[in-house]
Amino acid sequence: MRFNPEEIRESARRDFEATWLESVKYASERAINESFPRSRLSFGKPHPVFETIQRLREAYLRLGFDEVMNPVIIDEEEVKKQFGKEALAVLDRCYYLAGLPRPDIGFSESRVKQLNSLFNREFTREEIESLQDTMHRYKKGEIDGDDLVYEIAASIGVTDMEVTKVLDTVLPELKSLAPIATRSTLRSHMTSGWFLTLASLWDKRKFPIKLFSVDRCFRREQREGETRLRNYHSASCVYCNEEVSIDDGRDIATGLLAQFGFERIKFREDEKRSKYYMPGTQIEVFCHHPRIDWVEVATFGIYSPTALAQYDIPYPVLNLGLGVERLAMILNDVDDVRALAFPQFYGSWELSDMELAGMVALEHTPSTIEGNEIADAIIRVCEEKGDEQSPCEFLAYRGSLFGTGIDVCVTEPEADTLLCGPAYLNEVIAYEGSIMAIPRTKRWEKVFESGISTNIRFLDAFAAHAAYEIENWAREADTPEHSVRVRIVRSGSDINIKIDEVAMRYITAHKRKIDIRGPVFITVVARKR
Repeated sequence: MRFNPEEIRESARRDFEATWLESVKYASERAINESFPRSRLSFGKPHPVFETIQRLREAYLRLGFDEVMNPVIIDEEEVKKQFGKEALAVLDRCYYLAGLPRPDIGFSESRVKQLNSLFNREFTREEIESLQDTMHRYKKGEIDGDDLVYEIAASIGVTDMEVTKVLDTVLPELKSLAPIATRSTLRSHMTSGWFLTLASLWDKRKFPIKLFSVDRCFRREQREGETRLRNYHSASCVYCNEEVSIDDGRDIATGLLAQFGFERIKFREDEKRSKYYMPGTQIEVFCHHPRIDWVEVATFGIYSPTALAQYDIPYPVLNLGLGVERLAMILNDVDDVRALAFPQFYGSWELSDMELAGMVALEHTPSTIEGNEIADAIIRVCEEKGDEQSPCEFLAYRGSLFGTGIDVCVTEPEADTLLCGPAYLNEVIAYEGSIMAIPRTKRWEKVFESGISTNIRFLDAFAAHAAYEIENWAREADTPEHSVRVRIVRSGSDINIKIDEVAMRYITAHKRKIDIRGPVFITVVARKR
């Protein structure tokens, strides 16, 4: 059920607890009471980055690498050990973690008076001591922040919803807390995690040790742009053996990228010369794209003994790091990494004709077997007799509905016309971002070939609506007959066709059109027998 966000915000500002309790009225009773499944779900679309991640995982596994999870939170001292004199430059790009302090809160006489006034009761000494103990355990870390409201409520015998009043007025210290930085950082390079993992595993695995991890890294960029994000995914691997060479890096990069269809790969020595790699072993990897030309997708190198020695690792290690978003940009022909990663914010809004066609439906449909038979009978008569000269009338259905015997006829009492109007067979189709109703004639042949039909004709929509109306009439059965007619259609609502609001907004935003109109002129009469 739709609600007004502005009204909800204002109501919550006045009384959050009451507003929250009343919010259940917006839940659909049908969703709660009906058995599942209520409808069949369509196939979802994978995100291009995570789709690429999955393909990379499978590619590494096919190359014989084992998957691991590397630490995400890295202590500052580990970064200094790994990167040596370059550590300051690396740390400058790291996010440091911070946390809220836990204040030592006492309950003075004035604070107790506030509490008594707030709940209009006198709290006992035991209840205040219990509350004081709760806050002390919170200070020591014995109670998590997630459980604080529940524990306060339990200590003084009130509901957890009422505790929000306590936090607002009696314990204002909790609202004014400022975060305090720690010495822990979010991983900016997968290398930070590899040293820790290798230090733990190098003497527990048979050589060669082949490991990979595809996970997030975080970099404190001044701003995000077309080629840089503050958090990105690295598809990284390490190869540890008694003998390791640059050729091993070329083989791994080629074997990995060949699985994505890249036949042309170029290697070039990296000018940056990171100190955690051996001199002359840091190599950039480029893939060729027919439209974008050569694009750097990865870097590999052999870790320097000066870095490995800090973790007592006595064997050479080759590391390759591949930017997942960079690879996904090439695979999906995207030139802005923001639009690739966050299409909801930066990407252009595109709906295919298939998606638009799926957003067109009938407003009313019959709910009984007999109702569906009536709709089918109306369609059959109109298809067979639609061009008959009037006045005319044709019996479409004879049967019983809700215990009432009825006849349903398609009729046109006026003279010198036809049973059905010229547009009754017009079909609703999505074409180049527009929705229109057109006949299947030679003139529109190419539109039908290129567009996506909804398989809804004016006749189908009207027949469903007529059967729905006849069901309602037969259920009440207070009049001897009931007629349903449609004349000139000027919009979908005139002919029982509804278009989803999303499609409406898309068509309007892209300056496309909705053209559902035409002379239909069908009349159906239901009579009791």
